[in-house]
Amino acid sequence: MRFYSMPVPEHEEVPLADDGEWERLVNEWRTRSHAPQTQPENGNTVYVLSVGRVSDPLIRQAQLNEITELVRAQGDTVAGHEIRMLTKPHPRTLLGKGTCREVAARARACGATMLVLDAELSPSQMRNLEDLAGMPVCDREGVILNVFLKHASTRRSRVQVEIARLEYLRPRIRGVGIDMDQQMGGVAGSRGPGETASELLARQLDGRLAELKKAQLKFQKSELQQRQGRGHCRRIALVGYTNAGKTSLMNALTAESLSARQRPFETLDTTSRSLSRHGQRVLLSDTVGFIRRLPERLLASFESTLAEIREASLLTLVVDVSDYEWQSHLEITRQMLERLGADSIDRFYVFNKADLLDEVPWALLSKASQGHPFRLLSSQDPAAVKEFKEELLSIVRKALDTRTLFVPYSAAAIMARIYRDCRVLQSQPTARGLRLNLQAETRILKQLKEDLKCSKLPD
Repeated sequence: MRFYSMPVPEHEEVPLADDGEWERLVNEWRTRSHAPQTQPENGNTVYVLSVGRVSDPLIRQAQLNEITELVRAQGDTVAGHEIRMLTKPHPRTLLGKGTCREVAARARACGATMLVLDAELSPSQMRNLEDLAGMPVCDREGVILNVFLKHASTRRSRVQVEIARLEYLRPRIRGVGIDMDQQMGGVAGSRGPGETASELLARQLDGRLAELKKAQLKFQKSELQQRQGRGHCRRIALVGYTNAGKTSLMNALTAESLSARQRPFETLDTTSRSLSRHGQRVLLSDTVGFIRRLPERLLASFESTLAEIREASLLTLVVDVSDYEWQSHLEITRQMLERLGADSIDRFYVFNKADLLDEVPWALLSKASQGHPFRLLSSQDPAAVKEFKEELLSIVRKALDTRTLFVPYSAAAIMARIYRDCRVLQSQPTARGLRLNLQAETRILKQLKEDLKCSKLPD
């Protein structure tokens, strides 16, 4: 996503449709917005500015390290960086004119060709900053979207990321080759008289978004069918901050070889593998990592992927305990789970990367787990991983219950839920319905019994 724009002087002559200028403009936009390979081989040279109000110097440094890692993950080179305390945001430029010019001068002195701010900028703020700095400006959301795009490997994830990316770009259409606010003449069937080039480009973008959302709807239906087919399985989801080591832990637990490189958002697609092949089937899912101030539009685009978290039987919160900000990362993970409506699901805390600790803060770990079971381990330690796996399977077995319910033939909706969420051990037909011997989680069986009573059906 290299849709960074600069003001362009107005053309002396307005290009007309029969000159082929509009077709060239659309092709250029498609190239810039759809093809990640159009960026330079070595990326851009970037100057990073971390903006915040945190007074703790260690936390400020950790936040600067995070945004610089994100910039490198999108393929750019960091020429320089600095931390700027922001007491009162400027409504037009966030930083103020004088500060912006000073930062731009230092960026140019480092040889940077782009300025990245660790903040969320409105389209008008971004335009004003570009005008003052004299170079392209990108905010935190733009960088995260670039990283997501770079790591999207499947068609489903590419569609999800492109939807979020185009929704981000739409209010930022400006200056691609010609002045985007220049009015252009009308030609029958292509555009109305007096329409600006930015309005025409917006219509093209809206059409592309409509196509992508249709494709996304198909993926959502397919994923829903897959989850329904796994309704009788016990599902465990690995969740946590990006780079906490979720994929490495999954590889160790399931003997897989999924990509677990140490870079932000290496995993975008939810991957499920069987944890136990005997008795009650248990599925382990590796999910997309969280990060502070994750763009809301990404949550909306990855709705179907994140549904795997909400429907899990057990959430395993993986924490990189060697990170200075691990407590803050854990709190961000909890907040994200609350936003997703998954805060009531049973939890197990895994404090990962124990091999990097000089001293184990047992009191802090016990407090951070909030009364839930927890384990300190390293995913590189086979013995510790084996013990952890046995503990997970033990929790799964304890959470299952067996109960016999009578379900009338008229309760079709409840019957569908039973076959989706429960394991039917025995089915005995009667004149009025089925007497089913079911195995499932206690909470599911309890809810089914309550629903049968509320529906005034005989139990």
